[in-house]
Amino acid sequence: MSRPPVSPKPLTGGKVLAMLVAFFGVVFAVNMTMMQLAIRSMPGTEVDSAYTASLAYEKEIATAHDQNARNWKVDAHIERGPDGGATLRVEAWDNAGRPMSGLKFQGRLERPTDRRADQPVELAEMGIGIYRGNAPPIAAGQWDLVIEGVAAGQRMFLSKNRVVLN
Repeated sequence: MSRPPVSPKPLTGGKVLAMLVAFFGVVFAVNMTMMQLAIRSMPGTEVDSAYTASLAYEKEIATAHDQNARNWKVDAHIERGPDGGATLRVEAWDNAGRPMSGLKFQGRLERPTDRRADQPVELAEMGIGIYRGNAPPIAAGQWDLVIEGVAAGQRMFLSKNRVVLN
């Protein structure tokens, strides 16, 4: 009758404890690394105070109704140059189809996933009802184009559209 082979290094309680500690140590280290990467890459909240944003909601609705009642037509065109910069052109007409002059338009390219990448675009009036501005080099991908028109210190127009820049 043959005897089963005897292992030269038997499995002891100390070895099992060392394997468990090593296993959970690796799990803990990976979790800590992933947590730090997630915290560093988090862009933050959309609004600083949900309560304050909710109080302003009724005013935003009234402003949107006023904007619709004005029946302005505002067209925006954005084009990326070979250097990665973007040129924004805005044309604005009133409800009678006349070009609107004297407004102050502001543009903004907002990254939907990270507001730290947002880029303001200063627009200057280049002709009657034609506004134009340049943005520094920006990354390709999806952006939200936000256009605001201000007259006499009051916002008269707001538009937010998703665009894809190649």
